Amino acid sequence: MNTLVGLGVGPGDPELVTVKAANLLAAADVVFVPVADTGETGRAEQTVLHYAEAWRVERVVFALHDREHTARREEAWDAAARRVADWFGEHPGTTAAFATIGDPCVYSTFTYLAESVRGLVGDLDVRLVPGVTAMQDLAARSGTPLVEGREALQLFPMTAGSARFREALLRGDSVVAYKFGRMLPETLAVLRETGRIAHAVYGAGLGLPGEDLRPAADLDPFAPGPYLATLVVPPVRDGRGSGLRRP
Repeated sequence: MNTLVGLGVGPGDPELVTVKAANLLAAADVVFVPVADTGETGRAEQTVLHYAEAWRVERVVFALHDREHTARREEAWDAAARRVADWFGEHPGTTAAFATIGDPCVYSTFTYLAESVRGLVGDLDVRLVPGVTAMQDLAARSGTPLVEGREALQLFPMTAGSARFREALLRGDSVVAYKFGRMLPETLAVLRETGRIAHAVYGAGLGLPGEDLRPAADLDPFAPGPYLATLVVPPVRDGRGSGLRRP
């Protein structure tokens, strides 16, 4: 049986890799890591190299800088799937890990890869190993509880549009924003319009040299940010247990 494991390796700090993920990285016959077609070492690859020898790490190119569903993105998924399928063809009955930042069930490239490989490799067991997400890391580093009591949490990709982001904020619950990058000025403007910027926290490059963690209100309102950045916007809380009193 061929085994493909989607491994969450956290947001960047190698110490946030789970014991289970570290053990699998050490034992897998090969570890595939996603990289952009520009060739730089990706965040997942940087983390993996703390646990797996470089000779077991295989780079797989994805259109990571394409933010829309493009033909180039589809072609990259197909090419990556063929690369993994070829590995299993040459090494039947082995275990291949695919390392993804954060968690493999949260906006992960692994979702598309696994679906494509299933169509090419008949005898395939797909497994998932959860990882620490950027929102968890940012909440912990900033001392910001994500949710309390009856509060709800919405994880929101800014690629879905600022109008939906505004609606989420106006409901008053806890909101986490991903994937804003060049939309950071627009995102901050919505936070101000809805009166939610005062308690919002921003993090980018978490666990990496030069990480940026600060109140969202301190950001330049006109400058774009990196794509892999996170905003945590907690509800307005008025003392201990206030989340328990929410309607």
